[in-house]
Amino acid sequence: MKLQAKENAESERDKMKKRIIAYTKRIDKCISGETPVDNWEELLEEHIHQLEWFQHERIVHMFVMLAFAFFAVGTVFTFIITDFMPLLILEFLLMVLLIPYVKHYYLMENKCQDMLKQYDAIWAKVKEERRAKESAK
Repeated sequence: MKLQAKENAESERDKMKKRIIAYTKRIDKCISGETPVDNWEELLEEHIHQLEWFQHERIVHMFVMLAFAFFAVGTVFTFIITDFMPLLILEFLLMVLLIPYVKHYYLMENKCQDMLKQYDAIWAKVKEERRAKESAK
């Protein structure tokens, strides 16, 4: 049962990783002009929605990662104070879980930063589009 829960957590992280990477690549193609964009304002609205969602996920994973880190450090201090050897097993298990969370949080943090840069680029395209519409009047 625990193994299945761990596999589900890994598959969810993999899905999230694939989703955020695919999304940022798609937006990069739109910004670079590889993929034509009919309405930059609609793309901006979609991007804001996606950015909010990914930032929410990032914050959730940050709290989970911090909880595991707190428990790992607490376990080390407890071991140092008590010399209770089974705590080393607990520490090992916490580290096995903490390392993937750190990697996943690192990905989420960097991709959210990339999405903020993309937001700036899309906003510039929206302003360009608005100026073009106003000058055509």
